[in-house]
Amino acid sequence: MGRTIVGRASVIDGDTLKIAGKRIRLSGIDAPEARQECSDAAGEAYRCGLSAAQALRVFLDMARPARCREEGRDRWGRIVARCHRADGADAASYLVRSGHAVDWPRYSKGRYASVQDAAKAEGRGVWQGAFQAPWDWRRHH
Repeated sequence: MGRTIVGRASVIDGDTLKIAGKRIRLSGIDAPEARQECSDAAGEAYRCGLSAAQALRVFLDMARPARCREEGRDRWGRIVARCHRADGADAASYLVRSGHAVDWPRYSKGRYASVQDAAKAEGRGVWQGAFQAPWDWRRHH
């Protein structure tokens, strides 16, 4: 625990990436699943999980390489880490601030609560319409 993994990241989904063959789950957040649909401001359905993955991909491509600091492992054996771009920008914070993921208080201890409040107030991403929390969506699908 505590090791740093550095390299070009490929995006698996909105909160999981891969560097040098290692699957890494972003710590403290939860993004919609690839098949999950949300409603936009007009009530139209869209694939919010795909939007989250695309947002993470664009974010990481802006300043390479990615640098991830391991915090532990999840129940599937994935590395759980805080990841940053080469310029120091926090990937999880960006995803929550842009409304592509939500703070997961169970694991974050509220680390991203303030940026989530801003995203919610400004109707960004999933906060523009209606959505089910990713952890609830997984439980039913």
